[in-house]
Amino acid sequence: MNISNIILIALAFIIALGFAFFQYLFKNRNKRRESYIFFALRFLSVFILLLLLINPKITSTTYELEKPNLILAVDDSESIAHLEQEDTVQKILEELRANKALQERFELTQYNFGNELSNSNKPQFKTPQTNINAALESLKELFRKKATAVILISDGNQSTGRDFRYFKPGNNQEIYPLVVGDTAQYSDLELTQFNVNTYAFLNNRFPVEVFISYSGEGQVNSEFIIRSGENVIFSEKISLNPDNNSAVIRAELPASSLGVLSYEAEIIPLENEKNTANNIRKFAVEVIDERSKILLISATPHPDIGTFKKSIETNKQRQLDIKYLQDNLSNLEEYQLIILYQPTSGFAPVFEDLEENTQNYLLVTGTQTDWNFLNNIQDFVEKDFMNQSQEIFAVKNPNFNQFQFEETGFLDFPPLEDKFGNLSVQNSNFESIYFQEIENVETSQPLIAIAGEGQNKNAFIFGENIWRWRSNTYLENKSFEKFDNFIGKLVQNIASTKQRDRLTVDYKSFYYENEAIKITANFFDQNYQFDPNADLVISAENLESQLILKNNGYEVDFGSLPAGTYDFKITESTSQIARTGSFEVIAYNIEQQFISANKNAMQALAENSGTKVYYQDQLKEISNALLTKDKYKPVQKSRQKIVPLVDWYYLLFLLVLILAAEWFFRKYKGLI
Repeated sequence: MNISNIILIALAFIIALGFAFFQYLFKNRNKRRESYIFFALRFLSVFILLLLLINPKITSTTYELEKPNLILAVDDSESIAHLEQEDTVQKILEELRANKALQERFELTQYNFGNELSNSNKPQFKTPQTNINAALESLKELFRKKATAVILISDGNQSTGRDFRYFKPGNNQEIYPLVVGDTAQYSDLELTQFNVNTYAFLNNRFPVEVFISYSGEGQVNSEFIIRSGENVIFSEKISLNPDNNSAVIRAELPASSLGVLSYEAEIIPLENEKNTANNIRKFAVEVIDERSKILLISATPHPDIGTFKKSIETNKQRQLDIKYLQDNLSNLEEYQLIILYQPTSGFAPVFEDLEENTQNYLLVTGTQTDWNFLNNIQDFVEKDFMNQSQEIFAVKNPNFNQFQFEETGFLDFPPLEDKFGNLSVQNSNFESIYFQEIENVETSQPLIAIAGEGQNKNAFIFGENIWRWRSNTYLENKSFEKFDNFIGKLVQNIASTKQRDRLTVDYKSFYYENEAIKITANFFDQNYQFDPNADLVISAENLESQLILKNNGYEVDFGSLPAGTYDFKITESTSQIARTGSFEVIAYNIEQQFISANKNAMQALAENSGTKVYYQDQLKEISNALLTKDKYKPVQKSRQKIVPLVDWYYLLFLLVLILAAEWFFRKYKGLI
């Protein structure tokens, strides 16, 4: 409080005293006790009122002892239970929490972690995954502003996330790794990594790549096998030693039947191997049959035929067969698309079969095309032709939107050739991808186009020598990719025979145990617009849930399920449109793959933090290390609080109480 406020308060005291004196005592010859009571009450009320008008600021200082944080970060994963260390961890926690010296020095807090951090004092050791790095990152962020020591109580076995050995704590933090579990090294063979495709095509072979590691002394011999049911379908002998302690095995397995095929891979355990859970890995592959069979029919050979074959078969899901008119053409219905290359009158039976089977085709014309026959056999286009050739350049139709493709560069490519004449479109459902440019004049005549709608579509290329375009694509880009992508999308657009579903479901055919099982779906109205108000219900074995709207789709999350096969059905409640499916959950528990504590990783973390690693029988040592560090001494902090007198609400209450007392006393004496 400054000197001016002290002077004003003194003046207020004198003024209040004088005012009360002149009102009740001055020239009052009959001074009674009530006069002095009125004098005191009036003095207090006036003095308090003047104090409030002066409103001096009152400064108060409080002192508090700020303790550093001591965090007990406890591994709550299944690997602790697998190594039978639950009781050990509980005893460590009890002893640390009962340490009075630590309680006096630190603010003691416990966090458990598995895949993520949780604030709890009761670890269950049931978390299916361990992410030590994520837990340390969370603690670093939570306590970045205060001196913090973290005792990491773990076996050091991490099953997911970034390698915690390279974690760097904050400037005011230190990590004290406390290893639990057996740190002895045992001879062990392990399937460390598995690489396999999710899908395979029917009657193909799919690759499997397996990484095997060995820890131990001396040379060992074993055998790697893959089983399908009870049958061994692959085996290979291996020999490992401390110097050559890993092996990579590659196998190709047959995809002989449709659906999800389950397999079991095993490295035969050593005679005295302690942990055999990491010797076996189950995996599955979904075999699908989505190969499109395409047939190209021609009257004579031409370089374009080889171009179509190479371009279309760039996509391994597509197969192009080539036949000539003299070949057997009785099995056209086996193909999803027919390419008619420069049709002549001999193609009449082919057109009849295509019409009878309602099959789509891609028609390519050129200088050998019989336009008299073509004008009569189909009603999409008609050409008033002459028996001489003309060069045709490409002009892109900017309004084409049936499918998207990247810029191909066809506009600058060499011309295609066709018979001279005017081409007129006879069908309203005809959309050009490229128009014709003839003698530097852009026309509205189609060069590459699609006719039809829905699933009944045909395509047209009015010109031969398209092989020049593919060659030019390579010269320009050192790759055939742009040309092949365009032809692939053109073929895909007209070869598709799938009807669009109003309810579509997306899910994986198999999941690993402890993996989150999510199924997504989309529902469309009768105009095939996404319906955000649909009521989708999914029912499976002992499971029923409602799909929720999320990110322009519907999703349900079943979490993790026990190993087994699950059939499900998704139904839209209003329309009763439904879809069924099934998936398999494959047994696999990564937390049971560990046979001992990973002391090397914990040691690396300690070195990175500038501390040392401790073991379960060294609790006294870790306690002494924390108590003797000057960094973790409590700090006394003072807090100064400046409050204006007008904020003291009880002073105002006192003023009201004094005035009320004076009024009631006057009333009692009959002076009012």
